[in-house]
Amino acid sequence: MSWTKVCTIDEVPQGSIKRMWARVNAGVPLLIVHHSSGFTALPPICPHLEEPLEESGTIIGCKLTCTKHLWSWDLDTMELQDEAELPLKTYETKVDGDTLMVFVAEELEYNFDEEGDIDEDEFFSDEHEDDEW
Repeated sequence: MSWTKVCTIDEVPQGSIKRMWARVNAGVPLLIVHHSSGFTALPPICPHLEEPLEESGTIIGCKLTCTKHLWSWDLDTMELQDEAELPLKTYETKVDGDTLMVFVAEELEYNFDEEGDIDEDEFFSDEHEDDEW
């Protein structure tokens, strides 16, 4: 693959998150984050429990936080913060004039363990009220 235009830099104001598409193959969904050190492009879901980061992600400075379970990452250093246990996958970005370009060699995806995941709706239901702990 190669560099592809995703948007103009004005389309994603600093301190915001926006879902976009890289126009390669059938289209690759991206989350563009404009933080205090620039732009980061990543898959649009949290690596924890597939939470859409466009809805639950917040940006303060260079820190991206998924408000669903308080997983956070420093987008400048990519260090895990707070409750995060898994790193973010990212695409390389560059600004060409007023255009944000993203290098997409393949769609980045997280592997979710279907068998090991806890169904939160089931866990927090009334079924467990009588369970002895």
